[in-house]
Amino acid sequence: MRDGYPAYVTSVGWIGYDDATIERLCGEAMTEGWSAVKMKVGQGIDDDVRRARLLRNLLGPEKRLMMDANQRWDVGEAIASIGRLAPFDPYWMEEPTSPDDVLGHKAIAHAVAPVRLATGEHAHNRVMFKQFFQAGAIGFCQLDACRLAGVNEVLAVLLMAAKFGVPVCPHAGGVGLCEYVQHISAFDHIAVSGSLDDRMVEYAGHLHEHFVDPVEVRGGRYVVPMMPGYSVEMKPESIAEYAFPDGSVWR
Repeated sequence: MRDGYPAYVTSVGWIGYDDATIERLCGEAMTEGWSAVKMKVGQGIDDDVRRARLLRNLLGPEKRLMMDANQRWDVGEAIASIGRLAPFDPYWMEEPTSPDDVLGHKAIAHAVAPVRLATGEHAHNRVMFKQFFQAGAIGFCQLDACRLAGVNEVLAVLLMAAKFGVPVCPHAGGVGLCEYVQHISAFDHIAVSGSLDDRMVEYAGHLHEHFVDPVEVRGGRYVVPMMPGYSVEMKPESIAEYAFPDGSVWR
C-alpha cells in the first residue's frame, strides 16, 4: 500500500524506433522513476547489439534491461544471439523461441546461463507451465490473465511457480491486461509467494483511458487498486465507439 508493486516499462525499445526516439523515451522513463525497461530484439543481431549498447549506456549499470525476442529464433540461433547480447547484462531474455517448445527452452536455458529465460504469455494452461517448471526451462513465469482460462487456472500456475521457486512477472500491455494482472501480482505477493524478489509487472502506457478503474503507476510502481473486481470494466462510450461493426470508428 505504501510503496506500490514493482513494474517495468516496455514502451522505450520497440523495433523500428530510431536512436533519437529511444534516447528520448528512455530519458523520459528515468525521469518518471522507472528503474527497469524492456527492448525488443530478433530482427537482426548486429542491430540488436547496437541498440542494446545504446540502451545500456543510457541506463547505466544499475538499472534493469530486459530483452524480448518474440519467438523469432530457433534454438541454435537463440543460443548464439543471446551470447552476443549477454555482455549488456539482460535481466532476462523473453520468448527466445517457440512458446510451445519446452525442451528447446531447456536447451537454451542451460546453454546461456546465467542469463535467465522468461516466457508464458502464450502458454495456454497449467500443464504447459508444469512442464516448463519441471524441466527447469524458465527463470521467470509470464502468465497471461486472458490466455489462461480464468482465475482458477491462474491460481494453479501461481501455486506451482511458488513450489518451483520461479518468480511470476505477468505479461501485460494489451487492452486491459495491465488492469487484470495488477490484481494477480498483488494476490501472489500477499497470499502465495510473500516476496517481491525478482518480481515485476509489465506496463505499457496506452489504452487505459477506456476503463472505469484504470491502472495507476507512480515512480515505476503500480499503485494498489482500491475498487473491487478485476478493474476491466470498460466505459460505455468506449464500447459504443469501438464495438464491431456498428461502432463509430468502423463507419
